[in-house]
Amino acid sequence: MVGMVSREPLIPKHGGYRKLKSFQLAQLVYDLTVRFCERYVDRFSRTRDQMVQAARSGVQNIAEGSQASGTSRRTELKLTNVARASLEELRLDYEDFLRQRRLTAWVREDPRRVSLIARRCETVDQVAGWVKAVHDGQCGPSGRNGQGGPSTSSTKSIPSTTYPEIAANAALVLIAVACSLLDRQIAAQSKAFEKEGGFTERMYRVRSSRRKSRPTGGRH
Repeated sequence: MVGMVSREPLIPKHGGYRKLKSFQLAQLVYDLTVRFCERYVDRFSRTRDQMVQAARSGVQNIAEGSQASGTSRRTELKLTNVARASLEELRLDYEDFLRQRRLTAWVREDPRRVSLIARRCETVDQVAGWVKAVHDGQCGPSGRNGQGGPSTSSTKSIPSTTYPEIAANAALVLIAVACSLLDRQIAAQSKAFEKEGGFTERMYRVRSSRRKSRPTGGRH
């Protein structure tokens, strides 16, 4: 009797993109961008459509890449790169918005950036609540203020800013985190592709494994 051999599936488990932190964050950026454009970007401006489309592209390509991973690691990697590029395009649009209106883009060390990251917002309403808290001077670097807690001295020292400036910077913070996650995802996908190959290589391994597992014919 021929022993059982472990068999590599021809099409491995794939999809599951809704559980990816990069997808969740890109989706939050998309929702935030739609609301931001509705409030602060002229509805007849071409930039408005471009920003919304870039944000949507980030979400859609992460999802499509995850779905494609079952049969094509190459396609998965390509689409994840497209998602990363779309978010980079969106980042530039927000930076242009601030620059053209002579609003301030927060530096990396700004405590408000730390505050938003620590808040771990999951919905656009939670981000909007944070924006209001910052505008009212109630949100400190810990990310826990704005809910009845006192403002910290470092936040008190920051000049009052407008809602569009805070909202645009909030989007930039979330985009930066999403891009960082996608960079790691792309690195992991590249490594997996180098190690495992694509669908053709997997097909060869599966066929070879199944041939070896067949009992050898012969007369007794």
